[in-house]
Amino acid sequence: MSDLNIVCLDLEGVLVPEIWIAFSEASGIPELRRTTRDEPDYDKLMNWRLGILREHGLGLRDIQATIAKIDPLPGAKAFLDELRATTQAVILSDTFTQFARPLMEKLGWPTLLCNALEVAPDGMISGYKIRIAQSKLSTVKALQSVGFDTIACGDSYNDLGMIRASKAGFLFRSTEQIKKDNPDLPAFEDYDDLLAAIKAAL
Repeated sequence: MSDLNIVCLDLEGVLVPEIWIAFSEASGIPELRRTTRDEPDYDKLMNWRLGILREHGLGLRDIQATIAKIDPLPGAKAFLDELRATTQAVILSDTFTQFARPLMEKLGWPTLLCNALEVAPDGMISGYKIRIAQSKLSTVKALQSVGFDTIACGDSYNDLGMIRASKAGFLFRSTEQIKKDNPDLPAFEDYDDLLAAIKAAL
């Protein structure tokens, strides 16, 4: 077993519920249910979301009020605690620092690498800053370039790059379509099974 492993985990759908789906339900705007499970083009998805927020006059504070009520998925914190006691782990997400902070607190402050929102003085979200193109894959490659082996896990289209670039990679609670399109990737529904697979890959 190498000590130079880092497990790279997606956030939404793997450790916490999908933030936009929760906000869609809270705001009563069904169009906001679309996620990267439905739309592989992240820029297209985000610009579409921001247009809907502007149309309805909803700002950052409205979304943060919903996020404050979201809890990690049942079993997620225990899974993450045991994983972090076993090896190093980092969360790679396309979410935003302004969304993620309350969720990180509930997960015990793991390391999170994500993006940032641009917020106008009136609290409306005016845009967003992507940390780097293909941020999950780019980060996995960067970790490998400084001597780490990566193990990756996610549930959406935007996780496939980092999963395939890693020495071991897993789907977790993914869609039937993604599982069907990637039959060679081990797919798990349960944290205990995922943890066992990660430990075996270490």
